Amino acid sequence: MDIGFLIIAAVLLILGIIGCIVPMLPGPPLGWAGLLLAYFSSWTEYGIKTLIITGIIAVVVTVLDTFLPALMTKKTNGSKAASRGATVGIIVGLFMGPFGVILGPFCGALLGELIHNSEDFSKAIKVAWGSFLGFLFGTGLKLITVICFIWIFVLQIVK
Repeated sequence: MDIGFLIIAAVLLILGIIGCIVPMLPGPPLGWAGLLLAYFSSWTEYGIKTLIITGIIAVVVTVLDTFLPALMTKKTNGSKAASRGATVGIIVGLFMGPFGVILGPFCGALLGELIHNSEDFSKAIKVAWGSFLGFLFGTGLKLITVICFIWIFVLQIVK
């Protein structure tokens, strides 16, 4: 049973990494679920305090990631159309491979802002760049978080 917990925990942690890049999967919560499952194994010795702290971090990072592109779009004076465009761009980008996921928010915010105000292309570029930076920052936060979760897991297994 212990090995089964560890295998499923490792799969959840790997899905957590994938979820940091694929917007439809909640990366940090999946990674945290892997830590939670590993906690019930006799191979790990971290305590409930570690689970609580990592759980809070997973929630905070997930919430931040949800709002960062919109906040950055708003900070660059973007419209709601730009925010919605960035979200649509992420979803459409999923079907276009890694470059689509990276460029999707930028193109979506650009098109959304141009639909809202086609007169000011330079503003649309600025708004799209802000949305893109928000997406990158959120993705980076998620990746760092789940990599730390994996580090905690691996340190427990190899000791």
